[in-house]
Amino acid sequence: MPDQKPILNICLVLRYDGTAYHGWQSQKNALSVQDILQNCIRGTTGQPLLRGLYGCGRTDAGVHAMCYVANFHSRTGIPADKLPFALNAHLPPDIRVISALDAPAEFHARFSCTEKEYLYRMTVGPHMDPFRRNVCMHVPLQPDVAAMQAAAAHFEGKHDFSAFRNMGSTVRDPVRTVTRCYVSQADDEIRIAVAADGFLYNMVRVIAGTLLTVGKGKLSSDDIPALFDGRRREESGMTAPPQGLALHRIWYRGYDFAPHEMIPDRLRAISHPEGDPHEH
Repeated sequence: MPDQKPILNICLVLRYDGTAYHGWQSQKNALSVQDILQNCIRGTTGQPLLRGLYGCGRTDAGVHAMCYVANFHSRTGIPADKLPFALNAHLPPDIRVISALDAPAEFHARFSCTEKEYLYRMTVGPHMDPFRRNVCMHVPLQPDVAAMQAAAAHFEGKHDFSAFRNMGSTVRDPVRTVTRCYVSQADDEIRIAVAADGFLYNMVRVIAGTLLTVGKGKLSSDDIPALFDGRRREESGMTAPPQGLALHRIWYRGYDFAPHEMIPDRLRAISHPEGDPHEH
């Protein structure tokens, strides 16, 4: 009996436009990025995924990923540096594998992840920009960005985010640590960046909606601490629409993966962290 090829733990770094998909996670009755990618891996390599395809986190329907990390185990003979070309030849144009490598055996895209950053984008003006309609929320009137920036500072730190999540999550512990939350504007585009050790269902979209509510003068920055204390979802702001949201950066034990800094060799130094995995 011929020797079998070794089992490889292959890490993929990808980007996707989530407009046509019901998020990353595989769904019974809806199309997901995970479904598309794992079917493409099977067809391209001619090998089964021995332990499944793992992603660094879930994204909602319509949400994008400027940088996303996944891993799978396979006996494929295709060299890792050739896999992006092989996979991209069969993937739809809204999903692209940027790089791939043979990762350490203990590496897990989700459990090894220590922090992620989401970016929420809004365009400001009387008319929606048709070229950015799938990647930005449209805001007709200019909000008070300085007030939004002051409010954003209150989200940093360890808090109970019960007031900033929607029903649908099975997570019992609503406490998360936000390491950065900031608002900036360049020309007609407002950007809200939120980095944390984990996220609750719709958490960033509710934070973005709440910050916009502050920008419209319907809440003040001083109201944010009371929202944390009250833990009542109905007292915070709207859930911003999904198209403005994108997974932007990912950290593995201090290694920062950003859209233009996706250097796969960095993964060779990454080991499995101690402690419990994050929900997202």
